[in-house]
Amino acid sequence: MSVLAFEIAATIRHDGQGGVTDGLATAELTEAWIQANAPLVEEVAGGRSLGSSLSVDDGVRLQLVGVRRAVRSLFARAVSPAPPSKADATRLLAPATALAMLNEAADRLGSAHLEWPDEGEPRTRWSAESADPLDLLLGAVGRSGIDFLAGPDRHRLRACPAARCVKYFLQDDPRQTWCSPTCGNRERVNRHYRRKAGTPNDL
Repeated sequence: MSVLAFEIAATIRHDGQGGVTDGLATAELTEAWIQANAPLVEEVAGGRSLGSSLSVDDGVRLQLVGVRRAVRSLFARAVSPAPPSKADATRLLAPATALAMLNEAADRLGSAHLEWPDEGEPRTRWSAESADPLDLLLGAVGRSGIDFLAGPDRHRLRACPAARCVKYFLQDDPRQTWCSPTCGNRERVNRHYRRKAGTPNDL
């Protein structure tokens, strides 16, 4: 259920040209992201579907961006004392503010209750649920962030230290330093070049 939190965090990414791109920069990009991640929203929301009634305008986009900022701020707290993603270094929310925003978003989903039919498997039912698809979207993102940050995988969270990377990732092996082999290879090449050129390592 925490996959959705990673998907929202990953909308901030390296653009391939030394900069950062925002996958939620416009209402159109935001709508495409929502459509692509609708199955994850449905999974977190206990089977409730967004449907096609959510009209994505700049107001919706800004609310989703706000929840993303809270998620990434708390990811930065989770990787501390290591540095956060370079994309977050100057735009982190105070922890109390980020917590309040994430909890407020999750509250839109309602309260989780356990339902266990006599003949069947236990499942989550959400009480006080809203019919508003925006509540469902923001609530699912908030709940996913909470599930991750309160779960055991939080201790595996890392910010990739590669020069141009802004990703958070889960460390699969204690020796894993970068989010991907591509970042590791690029860093090794950069370090080799810097040694040959005699330039500082922090360029």
